[in-house]
Amino acid sequence: MASRPDKIEKSIELNVPKSRVWEAISDYKQFGEWFQVALDQPFETGKPSTGKMTHPGVEGEAWLADVVSVKPESYLSMRWNLYDPDSDAVSGESPTTLVEFILEETSNGTKLTIIESGFAAIADPLGIDSMRRNNEGWKIQANNILQYINDRNS
Repeated sequence: MASRPDKIEKSIELNVPKSRVWEAISDYKQFGEWFQVALDQPFETGKPSTGKMTHPGVEGEAWLADVVSVKPESYLSMRWNLYDPDSDAVSGESPTTLVEFILEETSNGTKLTIIESGFAAIADPLGIDSMRRNNEGWKIQANNILQYINDRNS
């Protein structure tokens, strides 16, 4: 049996300085606007991030993550708890993946790379279902941040 991929990777070019992309990623209120989640507190290394989803179709679902690293204007990572439809909840007992936001300066602005990894360690069917669902989700979220930044910088 072939092993399944362990990570999702999406990159997007944003025609604004790294400082502007960093604000949209690291400020929990701005992050909440484009990601469609109402977060309870700022992102701080070693601290939890909690809230409720506001995205249509998943409104009210719990958001739970542990912030791993915050490196201003370059890197934000968190270990987030996957939604398990069989348990109908997200809790500290839910399997987690590592989500990384990496910013690089380019000649036109900023390249944002989003990586979610750790799927291979999650038992199926949750592992494969989460990877499929989150792959689509990151396509949507990459478009959301692009639109969010474009709308506020036009």
